[in-house]
Amino acid sequence: MADYQSTRTVGVGTRASDIDMGLRAHMNKVYGLMSVGMAITGAVAWAIGTNDAAIQTIFATPLKWVVMFLPLVMVFAFSAMLPRLSVAAAQLFFYIYAAAMGLSLSFIFAVYTSTSIAQTFFVTAIAFAALSLYGYTTKKDLSAMGTFLMMGVIGLLVAMVVNIFLASTALAFAISAIGVLIFAGLTAYDTQSIKNEYLQHAQMGDQNWLGKSAIMGALRLYLDFINMFMFLLSFMGNRE
Repeated sequence: MADYQSTRTVGVGTRASDIDMGLRAHMNKVYGLMSVGMAITGAVAWAIGTNDAAIQTIFATPLKWVVMFLPLVMVFAFSAMLPRLSVAAAQLFFYIYAAAMGLSLSFIFAVYTSTSIAQTFFVTAIAFAALSLYGYTTKKDLSAMGTFLMMGVIGLLVAMVVNIFLASTALAFAISAIGVLIFAGLTAYDTQSIKNEYLQHAQMGDQNWLGKSAIMGALRLYLDFINMFMFLLSFMGNRE
């Protein structure tokens, strides 16, 4: 009986250790994919944004509306297509999406100084790392924040579309302030959510789900970072 209990305890401990190691590997993959996506976005944004002819072609013509809304359309398409995509195809789509986002954000290099962009990116990176670490390590359940934050994102999108036509400075300031808070909260919430989703599926041995989950997790954190960066840039950015 003692031998059975010892064997059972060792088995449970080994499985828990395997899941813990798997979780670390999963989160490393999430952050790795996100980092590659960020690098692609930055490279495309810089290449287009520092080319005056390209900026004029895109943002001085109706083409700017296509470029601005393309990432939004693509992210909804990606969510709908993900169940039917292979892991390799999903990863490729994510990288293409990151390039489209870079094209959409290329205008910042024509509007803001390179120094202020770099400073804002550095501040965002520090804030993101701290918030993501909190979401990963906290014992507090952040799931209650999810619905509230997603409703905030929807409200934010509506306000941003309205302000395209109103061009209100006061509304733009309010949108930026609220946007920073919402995506700061989403960074912690999404990190905890990615961690919990892995633990649930790993315990069930669902290996097919894990590959796509890392890509979807990378996309979620990528969007949190990009949006927090853009809202902070409206405060910290020095215009050309």
